[in-house]
Amino acid sequence: MENGKRFGGKGQPSAMYGLAPGGAYSIGLHIGRRAMDAILTDFSGQTVAYETHEYDHPEPTSTRELGDASIERFKAELGRERERRLVGIGISAPYFIGGWDEELGFPSDVQMEWRTFDLRSHFADSQDLPVMIENDASAAAMAELVYGVGKQYTDFLHVSLSTFVGGGLVLDGTLQTGPNGNTAAYGPFPVTHSTLNSVPKPAGKFDVLLHRASIYTLVHHLRSNGFQITRVRDLEPMPEQARELVSEWQDDCADALAQAIIGSIAVVDLEAVVIDGLLPHALLLDTVERVQHCFSEMLPPGLIPPVISAGELGARGSALGASLLPIYSMFGPDTAVLMKKGNDKKPLMIGSEYNRRGG
Repeated sequence: MENGKRFGGKGQPSAMYGLAPGGAYSIGLHIGRRAMDAILTDFSGQTVAYETHEYDHPEPTSTRELGDASIERFKAELGRERERRLVGIGISAPYFIGGWDEELGFPSDVQMEWRTFDLRSHFADSQDLPVMIENDASAAAMAELVYGVGKQYTDFLHVSLSTFVGGGLVLDGTLQTGPNGNTAAYGPFPVTHSTLNSVPKPAGKFDVLLHRASIYTLVHHLRSNGFQITRVRDLEPMPEQARELVSEWQDDCADALAQAIIGSIAVVDLEAVVIDGLLPHALLLDTVERVQHCFSEMLPPGLIPPVISAGELGARGSALGASLLPIYSMFGPDTAVLMKKGNDKKPLMIGSEYNRRGG
């Protein structure tokens, strides 16, 4: 659509054009371990509608029903005429969504269901729209690429502090997924042992990052020390009785993240590291400052430090990134962002692939 005139040259003023927001629409679903987020975006990337549904654990059947219901509400929001411009559905979800039972305590029958459940097939069959699936942390990185630091940097690591910590890698302005769709799988990154009294010491020499830099660890630390909490949003505003415990987790988290970032930049040269996720924004900013401090103290000679900053998309990042998948597939000038070999593999590691990888 025309959105202004450019003056100053010879001849008539030049007409300026931009994307018509109503030219296309896309739906994004983020299937998380504690909630499902659904978002409807227009062609300019603005949010038309958004909703979130919480649960104790994601049962495949109920998750599918929640997703179908959200999609139908979004279609009603669009109306018959605009619904014709709905180009597809993007889904983001963690790999091994039914795994890590020791940490989350999902019922065994739910774990088994996820091993054989195919989200892509269900929504493709029930909605008659193109469906694309991506890892949730990679989807959040894609949203950051389009709406955040991607406007300034082309090479960055995106760290999602979600129920479990996750990562997404962007190089040369392109989301990297790898041959198995598992690039920047940050949760298993080896780090030193936690100092928190709520985290049991592992048997080996190292722990993994998800035991130190995940929201579930924060919630568990609070509960183990007498502060009852259900969701991390309960920390906004910060209850006085939780302040010291939260600070302990922040220091432990920052120490582990600094180790992981140093390990990452020893392998991949990065301009920036963006940390975002489920933390309330003020708590996120404070945590990122602690990461910056730990990183500066640890950084060995021979490495070039990236800019470490907090993201702005928050809990919506994964759903927003998922909604971009159909838009980029149909209209993106560089489809390489979506065409990595790993994108054709079973992205939720279900069935035989899940079992082969020890999920």
